[in-house]
Amino acid sequence: MAIHLSDLTAKQPLKKVIIQSLHCQLYQLLVECDGEEQPVYDRKGRLVRHSNRLGLQALFENLEVEELVLRQLSAYDEMVGQPPREGDNCLEIPLGKTDMAIAPRGLLRQLGGKR
Repeated sequence: MAIHLSDLTAKQPLKKVIIQSLHCQLYQLLVECDGEEQPVYDRKGRLVRHSNRLGLQALFENLEVEELVLRQLSAYDEMVGQPPREGDNCLEIPLGKTDMAIAPRGLLRQLGGKR
């Protein structure tokens, strides 16, 4: 089931919003709905990704979110030849709602939001 950015208002309160760090300055948006993590799509059907974490965080300043986190999946163990682990090598950092999260010019329009 695809979740679109415009549908998130109707799904409030959002249990968990995840800003996943994919690479240096590339972040992807996921939300937890009905116990499953699902990627979020824009109005053109593309995954919501951006080079600015605060810009993605700003998309939720007017929505009710129970938990907002930054997730980093590390490939370090694999890179240095460590044996596989049972669990994943995942770091989640809680983020709060902050006034510092200001969407870059044109981001909301690009993703189909309004402001």
